[in-house]
Amino acid sequence: MSEARPSGRATSWPLMMEKNDYVEFQRRTEPLAFLITFRCYGTWLHGDERGSVDRKNFHTFGASDMPANRKLAAEEKHKLRHAAIKLNRVQRVVAEDAIREVCEHRGYGLVALNVRTNHVHSVVKASCKPEHVMDTFKAYATRRLRETGLLDPQNKTVGKTREHSLSLDRGSRRKSD
Repeated sequence: MSEARPSGRATSWPLMMEKNDYVEFQRRTEPLAFLITFRCYGTWLHGDERGSVDRKNFHTFGASDMPANRKLAAEEKHKLRHAAIKLNRVQRVVAEDAIREVCEHRGYGLVALNVRTNHVHSVVKASCKPEHVMDTFKAYATRRLRETGLLDPQNKTVGKTREHSLSLDRGSRRKSD
């Protein structure tokens, strides 16, 4: 049985994929969106018993987390330039507003956003690399928190790549297909 679609093309009903592999079914050159997660400075260090990622050995899809390592966690904690940053309710609202502003300003499609006390989750549609999106989120949020006096301007919240970031790690950026 076939039925006419609004485009005028006939299709057989029900629509069935020839292969169960959804990747073969898709015909797009860009992911639908990126899942971007980053943590606030000093809240989850390498070697932590909750698990962590070592970019050299444990950062491949399906690989297990890096095992807990108290010595490494202690070394990481000793390297911190100031106390870990945990966001209170007001700071979370300010950070969320800043992220929404950057999305509007740069034309990113913000699908979902959740700013927590020690990390941020977002799902974002963008035609650029997710690292760039995450860097702008961290920069805008940090700048806004400093401008409003909610983050000590003396704290140089140094990430691995940027001096202006809220995050110690590089965060997580996954494609959503």
